Amino acid sequence: MSALPTPLAHLIQELVKLPGIGEKTATRLAFHLLRTERRDVELLANALLEMRDGTRLCRVCFGLSVDETCALCEDPQRDATVICVVERPPDLIALERSRQFRGRYHVLHGCLAPLDGVGPEELRITELLRRLEDGTVREVLLATNPTVEGEATALYLSKLLTPLGLRVTRIARGVPMGSDLEYSDQVTLARALEGRREVE
Repeated sequence: MSALPTPLAHLIQELVKLPGIGEKTATRLAFHLLRTERRDVELLANALLEMRDGTRLCRVCFGLSVDETCALCEDPQRDATVICVVERPPDLIALERSRQFRGRYHVLHGCLAPLDGVGPEELRITELLRRLEDGTVREVLLATNPTVEGEATALYLSKLLTPLGLRVTRIARGVPMGSDLEYSDQVTLARALEGRREVE
């Protein structure tokens, strides 16, 4: 029989379901919330429900939005001739934080993973092709992750898009500043070698 009161045990069980949260962290969070003012707990609970009920996919790019169309797709200052394709909404957010890309986005909601049963039909590839039909887009920037699945997805999209007469580009990959080569994965090192340039 557990020494924890049932409501506390239930909360810990739910917190453990979150990515990166183990039982120790979940227990620590649960006890923290137990000591927190009721009003603050209510604010957290309401924020979770508001996030869940008030967030939807943009009908254009399939990023996250409050409205039917997200703010990035509605922004007339963004370059409609370039679409950056990413795997998931957090990738879009990471690229936006860099403040280096001023075009539009398209979120696939995954990457090709045949062993897991994820083929082209499970991704938002058909919707991407539909966005290209009016001829506005001139370049598609493939920003999938540097994993085997991400590279396979980029290669698949490149073969699909190049015959359409579009410029298909890939974000540069390489060894991050401050890291050691011995700790870099094979795909990162391969990309770093492929992207080598003359020393100036």
